[in-house]
Amino acid sequence: MNLHLIDGTYELYRSYFGAPKARGPHGNEVGAVRGLLRSLVSLLRQEGVTHVAIAFDRVIESFRNDMFDGYKTGEGIEPDLWAQFPLAERAAEALGLVVWPMVDFEADDAIATACERYGSAKSVERIYICSPDKDLAQCVEGDRIVLVDRMRGRVIDEQGVVEKWGVEPASIPDLLGLMGDNADGIPGIARWGARSCASVLSVYRTIERIPRDVESWTATVRGAKTLSANLEAERAAAMLYRELAVLRRDVPLEEKLADLAWKGADRNELAAFLEEIGAARDLDRVPRFR
Repeated sequence: MNLHLIDGTYELYRSYFGAPKARGPHGNEVGAVRGLLRSLVSLLRQEGVTHVAIAFDRVIESFRNDMFDGYKTGEGIEPDLWAQFPLAERAAEALGLVVWPMVDFEADDAIATACERYGSAKSVERIYICSPDKDLAQCVEGDRIVLVDRMRGRVIDEQGVVEKWGVEPASIPDLLGLMGDNADGIPGIARWGARSCASVLSVYRTIERIPRDVESWTATVRGAKTLSANLEAERAAAMLYRELAVLRRDVPLEEKLADLAWKGADRNELAAFLEEIGAARDLDRVPRFR
């Protein structure tokens, strides 16, 4: 069997900025949650989709905010988008999906934990992480645990991670620690861009293994002396940034693998929810009810 793990926060954002805006019967903006629901139904209609879970950031802040003051917060999120977060969780629950709403951890941590926990089961042939986010690329293993860019119809396996980001999955946190990640509020080290990070980490793999003496570098990279000087001035910060980027694999998920089997939507619950968001006709799209 295959396991599909969905980054619900990413899917909601993608829907908010990609799907048409729409007002529900009560005048609230519901376009993103309508788009999310249709995207989930489209996935559930595909052959081989049997075990599914979806993770959401119920709040944006997490334990990482205690580690670094500059880490991302919910500040600046558009109110029409933020108001649809609870609706998104309800939509997934009405569809009969296992929902992981994260508070102290992040949605990515739940997905990383699920890969760790369920990936060792012999019955799991493949785990599809439904997100193209580079943070989650650290979870990729060979062609058994892969990222899925559903919008582009692309599967990214371990070789695909190397081709896209220039490093192996295990080095993704180091990459983010050096180059930073604006979406997560990780500043990175000055002048360390995607290309220079990939060139250096493809040789040394981790920040710790990058020699302090630039003259001993075997990685070929433009501006090596400046890069080395900047790293040495902020090596401790780079290590902290890398720690922020490492996904946790110890989220207390309660479900066993069998609990993730999708048995169908709750017809009454889903019908009531669709009425609430003005999308009653979408009930006919759902392939199965329990």
